[in-house]
Amino acid sequence: MNNLIKKKKIGLIVNPFAGIGGRVGLKGSDGIETVKKAIELGAVSLAPERAVIALKRFSILQKEIELYTYPYEMGEDEAKDSGFINPIVIGTILKGETTPEDTKKAALKMAKCGVELLLFVGGDGTARDIYNAIDSKVPVLGIPAGVKIHSSVFAITPQHAGDLVEKFIKKDLPLCAKEVMDIDENLFRKGKISAQLYGYMNVPFERKLIQGAKSRSSFSTNKVREIAQFIVNNMGEEYYYILSTGTTVKAIGDILRIDKTLLGVDLIYKKKLIGKDLNEKDLLKFIVGKRVKIIVTVIGGQGYIFGRGNQQISPQIIRMVGKKNLIVIATQDKLISLGRSLLVDTGESECDKYLSGYIKVITGYNEESIWKVEC
Repeated sequence: MNNLIKKKKIGLIVNPFAGIGGRVGLKGSDGIETVKKAIELGAVSLAPERAVIALKRFSILQKEIELYTYPYEMGEDEAKDSGFINPIVIGTILKGETTPEDTKKAALKMAKCGVELLLFVGGDGTARDIYNAIDSKVPVLGIPAGVKIHSSVFAITPQHAGDLVEKFIKKDLPLCAKEVMDIDENLFRKGKISAQLYGYMNVPFERKLIQGAKSRSSFSTNKVREIAQFIVNNMGEEYYYILSTGTTVKAIGDILRIDKTLLGVDLIYKKKLIGKDLNEKDLLKFIVGKRVKIIVTVIGGQGYIFGRGNQQISPQIIRMVGKKNLIVIATQDKLISLGRSLLVDTGESECDKYLSGYIKVITGYNEESIWKVEC
């Protein structure tokens, strides 16, 4: 009788280079030249590992599904590493030389195979490639692995993606149309954000497992200046301060009259800029053996404090600095508009757990509130 049970067809596409530019400070991974530069800087892609994390969450149900995937590093390797014994491998690629065209071809082939859910690993660029190939013909779910993730077709973390697929397999979930967004990376590297809505794709939806679309916060300029002035007035001369990305953090640089980058990670000491637009290795060279604090803000509409656009502040750096030396700043309006806890997705589950719990958020001059951090 069990042989008559219809198996769900799940597709898997991995962009093996997704997010490779994050920790080396390239603010993206789109384009062959960017990938080459990232590798030259010593970057290692975390996308395969993040795929395995998600797949392991529902590998126990593999007898109930047919997993369609692409060869080698585009899904086959990750599926087998996750314990899937007989993934159905379709298509052909040049091993080690995957391109966006491979992603598009894979999406088309899987749609023709009748997959009921297309699981993909990547960032906004990968989501856009899949949308361009199949539009909204097949429900999708993104496993976040990119540097910049403005789209809302992604799960909060790889673990959440795996849990959502498990729920999809076991029971029907409602589908919800979610935005496919992407930005111009060349402008992004120059400190300018030019985001564009490309369309919508259907996602199996459970609110606590799906991330929101990144939104520009409608905040009070005066309140942001209050926060920044409070931070500046309370800076200790003995500390190095890592300034993360974002408008709220940049306000600190404005008050100090230093050239703080909007979308990069900078370092100050004794209220002077000593390192600008630094990557993970640069930061480590400066801070080893020093007393350090990290200042981060909250991504509007999503709630992330780590793991979206500031991967330069890696788990190694976070542990070295310590949770007690983490300063989170955000206006109360931005926090309330989230409608959820703060989030972390550092790329390392142990670091995410370390950051979880309750944390103080500076919301004004000598004002603070306590918020929960989840992973």
